[in-house]
Amino acid sequence: MPQDRIIDAWMQFPKRSFLADPMFDALRRWPTRWRRMVEAQADVAPHEALAELQGEGAVHVVANAWWGPQGPMFGNDELAAIVRAHPDRVTGIASVDLYRPMDAVRELRRAVNVLGLKGLRLLPWLWGLPPDDRRYYPLYAECCELGIPFCTQVGHAGPMRPSEPGRPIPYLDVVAHEFPELVIVGGHVGVPWLAEMLSLAMKNPNVHIDTSAYKASRYPAELVDYLRGPGRRKVLFGTNFPMLGLAECLTGLDALALDEATRAAFLHGNAARVYGIAA
Repeated sequence: MPQDRIIDAWMQFPKRSFLADPMFDALRRWPTRWRRMVEAQADVAPHEALAELQGEGAVHVVANAWWGPQGPMFGNDELAAIVRAHPDRVTGIASVDLYRPMDAVRELRRAVNVLGLKGLRLLPWLWGLPPDDRRYYPLYAECCELGIPFCTQVGHAGPMRPSEPGRPIPYLDVVAHEFPELVIVGGHVGVPWLAEMLSLAMKNPNVHIDTSAYKASRYPAELVDYLRGPGRRKVLFGTNFPMLGLAECLTGLDALALDEATRAAFLHGNAARVYGIAA
């Protein structure tokens, strides 16, 4: 098989102050890159992170800004500067202050129209608010107007926060119903509510799943069956770097026995279409 072209659909640049935030203490219990980078007490420059991912096969990455209730943790301007420095290798996804909806709409417009970012991501567990909360709704409307996808996490929360806001049904189900033109990407698969997430993706043409934070060898059987069948155009490969590296996440990929077209769509084509990444 020819060498795979890979787009990592979910990663963040490893800024030390961000990785060391006490909120992520639970994630650092495991011997991941995330923990090793914090223990090394040294910054990893964006070009170094890109070189590592490229060395393992990534031709492009979709990188996330982070904004939480205490303010920006990895700001839109900071991310946009990386995109400007590496325009052929990085697509940036904005984040905003969900507690201030009108400021959030204005910031989203600025992030897209001025900074050139290509989507919006908000994490329900971080805000303690499920995605059908009224504060999200002006942002969904703006995403539709701007023609950008909305990205979120589905399933349990890795940090020690309640997981319920990440449950797909009823919360994300309501959003997909009320905003049928909104392109939605649910990251981190959706366990322990995978069946709910798969049902949303099968029901709604604009709902997608990405596999970030999972190695291919750990994909649940239901997800693999969906990927091989009706989900050929609906599942995106991701890592959640630096929690996991690209090579780690590819472990076990060959054993999935994907046909060539499905494998290409999963590793590259679906993300290119959803995020508007040029070949």
